[in-house]
Amino acid sequence: MTTQDKGIGSRRVIVALPLVIFIALTVLLFFRLGSGDPSRLPSALLGKPTPLLSLSALDGLMRDGAPVPGLDPAKFKGQITLVNVWASWCLPCHAEHPQLMRLAADRRLQLVGINYKDAAENARRFLGRYGNPFSAVGVDQNGRSAIEWGVYGVPELFLIGRDGRIAYKQVGPITDETLPELTREIEKALRAS
Repeated sequence: MTTQDKGIGSRRVIVALPLVIFIALTVLLFFRLGSGDPSRLPSALLGKPTPLLSLSALDGLMRDGAPVPGLDPAKFKGQITLVNVWASWCLPCHAEHPQLMRLAADRRLQLVGINYKDAAENARRFLGRYGNPFSAVGVDQNGRSAIEWGVYGVPELFLIGRDGRIAYKQVGPITDETLPELTREIEKALRAS
């Protein structure tokens, strides 16, 4: 092998090296992103008090002939509360709504909604179509409140204990598969003093 042949072989390796590294990283990321349960994303807010953000009511939303109030974190104290972040444009929110309606029938807890980056008319139409499980609905038009809550995307659900602290967080829709864990967390919060 001549010196010139060795030089050509070295250049091929140098040229191919970035491509090999790129392919290796792509394969690694593909398998890493595909593993795990996205509903188990960590939350720095677990065990911490809920964000003290009041949100205005969804304009024109009525329940039992009275306007539905906005979000008032002071009403979390002393009660078990589920806070659901939702939007009418969110397809998984449509799918989980029957589960929310069943949870709302449990009089031991209150269900509160945060309507995320949604048009008021669309949100009212959504609740008119599927039913309103919420005792209060706050509007987060620009998404800033969702940032304070640590929301990754909609839907998300927070379980607030009687002490006003976040006891559990679920990312993604409530499904038949996720409901048992949520139910266990609710029961645990109900047993806590």
